[in-house]
Amino acid sequence: MKVKLLREPEIRQLLSLPEAIQAVEKCLADFSSGKAIVPGVINLDLEDSQGEVHVKSAHIKGERHYVIKIASGFYRNPLRGLPVGNGLMLLFEAETGLLECVLFDNGFITEMRTAAAGAVAAKYLAKRTLRKVGLVGSGSQARFQVRALLEVRSPEEVWVWSRNSEHVFAYIAEMSGLCPAVKFIPAKNCQEAVRKSDLIITATPSRSPLVKASWLKEGVHITAMGSDGPEKQELEVDVLARADLIFCDSTSQCAKLGEINHGLKKGVISEGRITGEIGDIILGRKSGREKDSQITIADLTGIGVQDAATAALVYEKARLRSLGDSLEI
Repeated sequence: MKVKLLREPEIRQLLSLPEAIQAVEKCLADFSSGKAIVPGVINLDLEDSQGEVHVKSAHIKGERHYVIKIASGFYRNPLRGLPVGNGLMLLFEAETGLLECVLFDNGFITEMRTAAAGAVAAKYLAKRTLRKVGLVGSGSQARFQVRALLEVRSPEEVWVWSRNSEHVFAYIAEMSGLCPAVKFIPAKNCQEAVRKSDLIITATPSRSPLVKASWLKEGVHITAMGSDGPEKQELEVDVLARADLIFCDSTSQCAKLGEINHGLKKGVISEGRITGEIGDIILGRKSGREKDSQITIADLTGIGVQDAATAALVYEKARLRSLGDSLEI
């Protein structure tokens, strides 16, 4: 039996942001329509190493493959000159269970599909015309999120804040070259980044709230994507109470892992306050933003269907182009 091996340089050639956004939008709809099998997430926290590992898997009914993904984040790695994120994906035939491809993506597909979900959320929930974006975080996902956002919106300014000011200035220098149509500005503090913005993106591993409800202005949209574990939290729970619309990628998963999890535990919101899943908007079951004055939230914890859809896309393109090595096993 032969197994295809794909490495990060090849995978980067094969997956673009527009393709990832299209694939993620479709799979979020498939998930909300009941067409996906998605087991619970395995979370492994390595506190001594300041590391975390997530194992996610999914199969979309009718598709040729299922996928198991292992992704990690080790937040002391930059001190060692190493990247924070790593991981790989295993793609199996759904009919036989045979392993068909190993994608040594080093976390690249996870970065792309996570950013794509942020773009889909902005497409349906952010104001059509927005000038200023507030970015909380300056790591790799903060880079991917802004690049993906630019596929669906055209902000003039991005106000950037993170706990490490050196990282902020490095981020601005890099992103100004990649996105010359946007002005990147360092915020003095998190409050300034939030107060100025029509759209707020939170992309940190924070375990304590960073964004306060009193800072939000009318009509703001928040894409919160850092809280992908039960102990993580980027939004003060009162932020949820202020929202007119609260959407998520997975209602069941966000009740255990996301910002919604904290709101439910504190009793600030009830399950009835969750407007629905992003997939419900795509399917036409729910309305997204209807007024510019509405405050909207997308709680994104990352679901296995995103990995299944993007990994399968990469594999099919690699197969058609005869890219990658084959290993006899």
